[in-house]
Parts: sequence; structure tokens; C-alpha cells
Amino acid sequence: MNLSSLVRPSTLSLLPPLHSTLPSRIDVTENNAAAIECSNLNYSITTRLHQSVPILKDCSLSVPSGQLWMLLGPNGCGKSTLLKILAGLLKPTNGTVYVKRPKSYVFQNPDHQVVMPTVEADVAFGLGKLNLPRDKVKTRVSKALDAVGMSKYLQRPVQTLSGGQKQRIAIAGALAEACKVLLLDELTTFLDESDQLGVIKAVKSSLSNSGEVTALWVTHRLEELEYADGAFYMEHGKIVLHGDGASIMDFIRTQQSSYTNQINS
Repeated sequence: MNLSSLVRPSTLSLLPPLHSTLPSRIDVTENNAAAIECSNLNYSITTRLHQSVPILKDCSLSVPSGQLWMLLGPNGCGKSTLLKILAGLLKPTNGTVYVKRPKSYVFQNPDHQVVMPTVEADVAFGLGKLNLPRDKVKTRVSKALDAVGMSKYLQRPVQTLSGGQKQRIAIAGALAEACKVLLLDELTTFLDESDQLGVIKAVKSSLSNSGEVTALWVTHRLEELEYADGAFYMEHGKIVLHGDGASIMDFIRTQQSSYTNQINS
């Protein structure tokens, strides 16, 4: 893998919707082991002129338990809206949603989520509601930090961490709470090469070590598909394609090449 390509802005975000000729509807997989599912999901907003604007249109997907799947598509296609609905931050207009609990939504900007003065305190923060004994809290924090490769930063002030390290601390906090589902919103957008790779490896390691954690990762970076068990491609508020990472990458690159040829002809 060419790591330098991870830090270049992806042309995906600059392209118009790709108008796939593939079916616009994907049936939810009939899989009792799915950790994330939605079926015929719709979401609309109402403008100040009382006009209804659809954001999601008959959106369906299914993510198997214990896997990392990625969600891609052009700007404005509804990726972040879908993730927020799965997290329970937005209520769909209609449709059905199932996400295994407990679940955690990790923000694009870690400063919106990492709030305590030290790494140990921040990872332990969410455990306060569980009324666990102190030794149990310490054990959970230690295991969570080990899973994301941040054990040696236990007493480090949060303000001294890089952006990628803060993202890994946010993920550790979710793991300490024994979250079964991670909903990850473009975690590597503002990170340098080293931090990007660190965050990706932390997520993969967390899934591999537990065997029970599932992740859905929104991204613009095609190179990150190398780490995915599968991927979805969205446009115009619906899932139009799903499959392994290599197939999704080939599809998008073919569409990008076609678009480039059109504007250069």
C-alpha cells in the first residue's frame, strides 16, 4: 500500500453523483448475525418555506457482526445523515433500523468527544454510569487502551495528544463501555499519514481482538478500502452498490476515469 496516497485529498469528494446503472435498491441481507441493519429508510427535512426535502430515499443495508464495513459516496449523498440515524442522533421519517447495543458514535473531530484532562480519565468517563468497582474500571480502561495501542499514554494530558491519538482515545472509550457497534464518521479526514494509519489499525485490531465488535466507517479515501471487510456506495440518498472493498474501489475509479474523459473531450 502506498501510504502517501492516504494524505492526498480524494477526488471522490469533488465529483458529481455518478449515476450508476446498477439497481438503486438493495435488500437487507437475511442474516440473524447482522449487527447493523436498516430497511427502506427515508429521511426528509422541512425548509423555512415549509417544503419537504428528501435526504435519504429507501435506504437499506446490512453489516455482519464482527466486521468492518465502509460507506462511500459523493458529498451531499447522505452518508453522515445515515450514520447519525443509525446512532440514534436523528429520527428517520420512516423505515426500520436495528443496531446492536451498546453502540457508540465517534465524531470526525475528536475534540467534540474527548473531554477529560488525562487519557485514563477520559477513557473511564463513560463507565461512571455503570457504577463499577474501581478495580473493574481500571481493568476495562487498560484493556481498551491496549486494544488501540495507547497503553503507554495512560497518564498523558489529553491536550498533548495528536489528532489521531485523540481519535484512538475516543475509540478506547467506546470499547471500555463494551460497545458492540462503532459508528465512525470520517475519522481520518484531518489527520497526517502516521495518525491515519494508526487509527485504521486501532479499529481493525479492536475488531480482531474482540470478535464481537462491528464497525461502519464513513470515508472519502479509496485507499482505506484495503482494510474493509466490505463496503457500500451511496448516491442520491440511497445505497446503489455493495460488495468487497476491491470491487467498490474498481467501480468508483472506473466512474472517475469516465468523468475525467468527458470533461477533457
